[in-house]
This record gives sequence, C-alpha cells and structure tokens, in this order.
Amino acid sequence: MARSASKRPPRTRRTRSAARAWSGRFAEPVDALVKRFTASVPFDQRLADADIDASLAHARMLAARRILSRKDLAAIERGLARIRGEVAAGRFKWSIDAEDVHLNIERRLTALVGDAGKRLHTARSRNDQVATDLRLWLRGEIDVIQQRLASLASALIDQAERHAATLMPGFTHLQVAQPVTFGHHLLAYVEMLLRDRARLADCRRRLNRLPLGAAALAGTSFPIDRAGVARALGFDSICENSLDAVSDRDFAIEFCACASIAMMHLSRFAEELVLWTSPRFGFVRLPDRFCTGSSIMPQKKNPDVPELVRGKSGRVFGDLVALLTLMKSQPLAYNKDNQEDKEPVFDAVDTLRDALTVFAELVAGLEAVPEAMRAALREGYATATDLADYLVRKGVAFRDAHEAVAQAVRHAERRGCDLAELPLRELQRFARAIAPDVYRFLTPEGSAAARRHTGGTAPAQVRSAARRARRRLRARS
Repeated sequence: MARSASKRPPRTRRTRSAARAWSGRFAEPVDALVKRFTASVPFDQRLADADIDASLAHARMLAARRILSRKDLAAIERGLARIRGEVAAGRFKWSIDAEDVHLNIERRLTALVGDAGKRLHTARSRNDQVATDLRLWLRGEIDVIQQRLASLASALIDQAERHAATLMPGFTHLQVAQPVTFGHHLLAYVEMLLRDRARLADCRRRLNRLPLGAAALAGTSFPIDRAGVARALGFDSICENSLDAVSDRDFAIEFCACASIAMMHLSRFAEELVLWTSPRFGFVRLPDRFCTGSSIMPQKKNPDVPELVRGKSGRVFGDLVALLTLMKSQPLAYNKDNQEDKEPVFDAVDTLRDALTVFAELVAGLEAVPEAMRAALREGYATATDLADYLVRKGVAFRDAHEAVAQAVRHAERRGCDLAELPLRELQRFARAIAPDVYRFLTPEGSAAARRHTGGTAPAQVRSAARRARRRLRARS
C-alpha cells in the first residue's frame, strides 16, 4: 500500500539548502554509502584552480551577453578570488556532501555572495564544466612535463659532450657488438626524449579545444559566446559537436599513451643504469644520494631510483589501459563512468613528472668509469666488423670477408687474445689481402673514428650531434 503524502516529513528551508543541487527530483536523501561511493571531491579537488578560471571566463561572458548583471559579475569575481585564496592556503573546507570540486566551490561562492553564486551555473552543466576543467588542468601539466623532459635531455647532452670520446661496447642481444662512445649512447636517449616532446606537443594541440557551452549534451538556449570564452581561456578553438564535447576523453587517453611511451623510454634507460652499476659491468657510478643500502648486507649500494622508475612504468601503462577500458563501451553522451577518468590521468601525470625530475638530477651527477668500459671492449671482439670492412676495401666480397673474419675470431678465442693481438702472419692465414696497416682499424679508437658520417659514433660527430640536439631542444622550448 502506498504511503500517503501526509506521512512524509516536510521539507524545510534548511533541508533544501543542505540538499544536493539536483535533490528536488527525489523523495529521499542519498544513502550515506552511496554518497561516499559516488563522491569525487577527495581526488578532483586538484582541479580547483582550473574550475575557478573557467567559471570566471564563463561569468564574464554571461555579463558581456547581458545574461548576468554587472553587479552579479562583480560579486562572483570577488567571491571566486576569496575561494582561490582559501584553496591555496589550505583553508578551504571540502565537503563530501557537495559531491565534487564544482559543487564545493559553487556552494562556498553562494555562501559568500548569495544569489549571484546561484546564477553562475546559467548556460552550463557539470558535464561541460568538468570536461573544460580537466583540459585546462592537463594542458598546464603538459607544459610542466615538457620542461622536465627538456631538463633531462639537457643533462644527457651535457654528459654526452663530456664523454664524446669515451669508448664503450655497443650491444646487440646484450652481447658486445661494436665500439661506440658513451656520449653517442646517451644521445640515443635524447632522441627518444625529443620524440616524447613532439608527441606531447601534438597531444596538447588536440586537447586545446573548449567544451564549455555544450551544457549537458545539446548546447544551451542562451545566446552565449563560446569563441570568446575559448580566447579568454587560451583555447585554440571550440569543440564543434556538443555531444562529443561532453563525452570525449580522447585527449586523456592520448596523454596517457604519450606518457606510457615516455615512461617506456625511461624504463629502458633505468634498466641500463641497473646493469651498468652492477659489479659485472661497473660502467657508471650513481651519486650516493640516489642509492640505498641493505638492512643485512653492509656492502650493498642499491640503484633504487632506476629500479623504481623501471617499476613505475607499469603504473602508467595501467593508467592507459584503464582509460581505454573506461571508454570502450560508453554510448553518447556523458555517463557517470567518466568520473573514473581523473585518477588515471592524475597518476600518469604525477608519475611521469616525478620520474623525469629525479632522473634529470641523477644524470647530472652520473660518473662514468672509462677503464671498465674499455676492459669490456676486449671481451667480445668488438672490431671484427671493422676487419671485415677493411677486407672489403681491399677488394674482398663482403660475404667472403665475413667468413674469413669469423674464422679469425675462432682462432683468437682459442689463443685467448683479441684480434688486434694476433700477429700479422696469423691474420694473413685467413685473408691474403691483410697488410700491416690493418692494426689501425682493429683498435676501438680506430673503429669509432671511422664512423664519421652524420649519426655515427665518431667523437667529432658526437659533438656535432650534441650541438644539434641542443638547438632542437631550444627550438621547442
């Protein structure tokens, strides 16, 4: 049997003011568990500055279009300025009852300036509001990350210039392959970081379109000026379709994809640092402040920072997969699922930014151990290809040269020496074209110096590549 209306508790002015913005449609308050489950304010409060910026631009547009009075605009501006100060000082009282960052700020504004605060939400919805806030916030974070990428790249270039002629083994399959210089090796990571910067710049361009004005999903009947708001907030253009504007999270997915690739690059470098600092390699030393010891083994000096960066790459990959999974089955337009878009983005931003920051400082303090690198060059017949190239220049077909050098390497292995240590007469047993000048090409220095083309490992080319990389870095700053 249905309850009669007379048995329902009357709604007083106080209960109305404490209710949620949409509670007039409902006959009972939200369950406390549901309130906690659906609230986003514990994590989306970091959007507060972006929300205030967007609200100011929206209010000024409403006033310019005479939808809002100048008196109300002045009150809103005054109230939002005070709220910004409270948030910055940590004095703002966030409430789970207000559900999210937007309603928390709106309620505080209304408490400060009265009905003007209630009029601010004219011609917008939380759907286009949150889409705008997230784009504004992420745009600013991309700019910070671009600076951190540049700092790490700059530190790598500094080290590359310092070690343009420091010889080390280049590896394939983690086996000694050919001599390279440490500077050349480090510049490979600079190339990766420059690509990361270019990807993020592209992502930022696609992100930089204004959703505000799409309202809930269909636009608004008020005569708003979306282009003016876009200019005020520094957006390049507006989102053209209102349905797409409120439901699109491609920009967040694309950022997490860019962040994942960048973290993959950092993880590759981290793995090399872990290997290089091990006693079996000993190619580099990390500053003590970036290492930890063992609670039981007093001799240990563990490369915890590279290991953590390597591990944290998995977090960012997970953030990307989480967003893809979040969006894959959503019909148009906005759905509550999209509340789950923020934490993966926040986590990806924080993780990438922190990893870049700590790596830039670590690389600046990195100490190479040239003697260990040089010793490793003697272990893998790194100049074997140079001997084959020498024979080709003497007129021997490459495949025949390859076979002759392979036999020479087997002979050197049995002798327990390097190719450069074999007497001329023994080398000539494998190819009659070998002459006394061969030894110039069998040293690591000769091998590296011979690769004088652009992109090669010759010290002069490494220095030129470092200068070009620095120019490219400044051009994107």
